Amino acid sequence: MSENKVQVEALRKTGPDIELTILMPCLNEARTLPACIAKAHGFLNSSGIRGEVLVADNGSSDGSQTLAAACGARVVSVPVRGYGAALIAGIAAAKGRYVVMGDADESYDFGALESFVAELRLGSQLVMGNRFRGAILPGAMPPLHRYLGNPVLSFVGRLFFKSPIGDFHCGLRGFERQAILQLGLCCEGMEFASEMVVKASLSHLRIAEVPTTLSPDGRDRPPHLRTWRDGWRHLRFLLLFTPRWLFLYPGAALALLGLAQLVLAHFHADGWGRWPVGIHTQLLASAGMVLGYQTMLFAMGAVLARHCAHLNTIHPRDRWALYVASGSLLPAGGGIATLAGLALCASLTWQWGSSGFGALDPEAAMRQIIPGVALLLMGTQSVLASIFFAALRSAFDSRRPAATGQTSGS
Repeated sequence: MSENKVQVEALRKTGPDIELTILMPCLNEARTLPACIAKAHGFLNSSGIRGEVLVADNGSSDGSQTLAAACGARVVSVPVRGYGAALIAGIAAAKGRYVVMGDADESYDFGALESFVAELRLGSQLVMGNRFRGAILPGAMPPLHRYLGNPVLSFVGRLFFKSPIGDFHCGLRGFERQAILQLGLCCEGMEFASEMVVKASLSHLRIAEVPTTLSPDGRDRPPHLRTWRDGWRHLRFLLLFTPRWLFLYPGAALALLGLAQLVLAHFHADGWGRWPVGIHTQLLASAGMVLGYQTMLFAMGAVLARHCAHLNTIHPRDRWALYVASGSLLPAGGGIATLAGLALCASLTWQWGSSGFGALDPEAAMRQIIPGVALLLMGTQSVLASIFFAALRSAFDSRRPAATGQTSGS
């Protein structure tokens, strides 16, 4: 197809009723970009879909912008560097009701998007490609990514967010533009791929998967993806969006283990079988219990902060945290624990005074003072946390009218 004909065809398909935008993020992809754009135009022409090809250029220095325009694509310049930054700007600039995005390195076939469009037309709001259900051609994916990185991160995503997605990080995906815009995606790096799936799952969007073929890319340079750095960023993002797995479960396990050891040390001062239980065990157990409880408070704070910021991405199982952090249970429980701790410490002081403040049995005294101090610390943590959570809510509530112009019902 000649350049003039391509331009005319692009203009003909650019109007108020564009159904599909084929979006390609680009950073120095002059070697492969023309072929990707040609396949995308070929798909639009053969399917009769009213659409456009949009290139979100991230500051290319190899003439990719000029090539893209010459091939009939619309180009939007994105000064902020990053895979996610380019796609966020591209989605905002897209004119189609639906968007199919994919890398401009010839690793995906833009001429075979029928299954994506079909699922979108059937009502799916996010359609993910699945390379493991499709095909991964020889040399298309490093073994470390194929057998460790992608399977592990996808498993973690399914575990944390109960998502049906089998391939969290497939670069070829389609979606309803308005539905994705409402998610408020903001990650500017490679973790944008995880952010889209996580927020779509937590927002209960209708999600589907279609088999996809991954081919060796046509670049003559190393890929932008950095295995360990970007893998860690993906994992960190998944953890940050699930306070249960980052804070609650580890904290609860540590606190319960510490409590069990304290109870064992109290009722079996002489030890348990061949396992001696001394005051050193009590001290470590109390430290674990206090640290675990503090970690659980972090989980409540993380959920409350996201709720106050009006991020509609709170997992239903985290609603308990809002109830505890916002109600009277935390300060009431903290007050009781504080009084119990003070009572234990006061009791020991009374015993000491009753004996004329003479010498005490160090081990017996420590067996009483250690749980007392632990309760005192946990009670104080609870009361202070409840004050901090109230201040957090108050700060967000005071800013809400100015920021939104109306009161939210959430």
